[in-house]
Amino acid sequence: MYTIRKATINDVETIRDIADKTWWITYSPILEHEQIAFMLSGIYSADKISEQIRENHQTYLLLEEEGNPVAFAAYSPREENPEVYKLHKLYCLPETQGKGYGKVLINEVAQKTKDAGKKTLELNVNRHNNAKSFYEKMGFTIAYEEDIAIGKYWMNDYVMRKEL
Repeated sequence: MYTIRKATINDVETIRDIADKTWWITYSPILEHEQIAFMLSGIYSADKISEQIRENHQTYLLLEEEGNPVAFAAYSPREENPEVYKLHKLYCLPETQGKGYGKVLINEVAQKTKDAGKKTLELNVNRHNNAKSFYEKMGFTIAYEEDIAIGKYWMNDYVMRKEL
């Protein structure tokens, strides 16, 4: 049994914990240890997540299994095109992968996108991340490739899009 709720400032450490436990397993085969540590410390700093929640830059959803947070998603309208919503983050604890929670969260974000009167949902996925096939099963297709500099590192991504 699961529930989904909007995360608050009080959930920042929970989000960081899920990210930390998920990123190492997900990205160790494709990124250097130093890059993972750098990106976790930047993208998932307590200050950064707190600001995103407090300033409504991203909406975080927490999925709880029997009251325990096990997955989260974060989304917002794209800054450069508010007609398109972006799924910024989607992570499920490794021990819960395969339970359908990623699908549940994508469907929830897609519904929130439609509720806002928008028809397009986008996400970035590393070109070597196995999650690409999952996103394709969820109806996303590759729109284009994007290389984003973060410090001295690069995120080499596909931008995937789903019309709702």
